[in-house]
Amino acid sequence: MTDINARIDAEVKSADVVVFMKGTPQFPMCGFSGQVSQILGFLGVPWKGVNVLEDMEIREGIKAYSNWPTIPQLYVKGEFIGGCDITREMFQAGELQALFEEKGISVKQAS
Repeated sequence: MTDINARIDAEVKSADVVVFMKGTPQFPMCGFSGQVSQILGFLGVPWKGVNVLEDMEIREGIKAYSNWPTIPQLYVKGEFIGGCDITREMFQAGELQALFEEKGISVKQAS
């Protein structure tokens, strides 16, 4: 495993829910990262954001790590789930909430 892959692997495993994104959870720097932030915030899921704009090695390396060309990228318990479109579609279908519950991650119930 290369050094960048080892760093990315450590980030992926550093929290139950990790998003490689442009910007931070509090200040997303693109609309797609913002959508994923909003979805996770709405669900009340604790998560960690990794700002790819701060590190070009991670920005490029994450694409090879996941074999996925775009950012943001959502990981749950170390497993790559997908980008913004997949996250949004899973959320709208209730599949994202079910995945979190299946993995033992508590989700705030929508009223």
